[in-house]
Amino acid sequence: MSATNEDLPTGLSPREAFEMLESHPQAILVDIRSSMEFLFVGHPKGAVHVPWIDEPDWVVNPDFVTEIRKLVLGGAVCEQRRGCAPIILICRSGKRSLEAGRALIREGFKSVFHVEEGFEGELDEQHHRSTRGGWRFHGLPWEQC
Repeated sequence: MSATNEDLPTGLSPREAFEMLESHPQAILVDIRSSMEFLFVGHPKGAVHVPWIDEPDWVVNPDFVTEIRKLVLGGAVCEQRRGCAPIILICRSGKRSLEAGRALIREGFKSVFHVEEGFEGELDEQHHRSTRGGWRFHGLPWEQC
């Protein structure tokens, strides 16, 4: 069974994601990378960390959807006129966030987005990241532990 556009989160560029966060104070940016990536590679300022796949077992987090529901208070931050708080997912290069977004949509979330370039973007010819795209490449606010 192939995915339809209705099954997919809406893709955003890093700048579009940042602008949505600025213009929608209720929007939530969720960094879904592993704990090691979040802490040591860095993450967007203000991002909440809920890993999609994490160490030590490197399997999909069985509590991912539940943890996202807690972030949006079980949907309590939905307003009839304005809809639900946008959830923006970010990973390293946009692949995991697409899958995690698809899982949220299957569970009934309506306003799901993902950063297509991710935090670090794709690899360049020298196998380096953050040289072709991503949150960091575009100079958006980030921090490192």
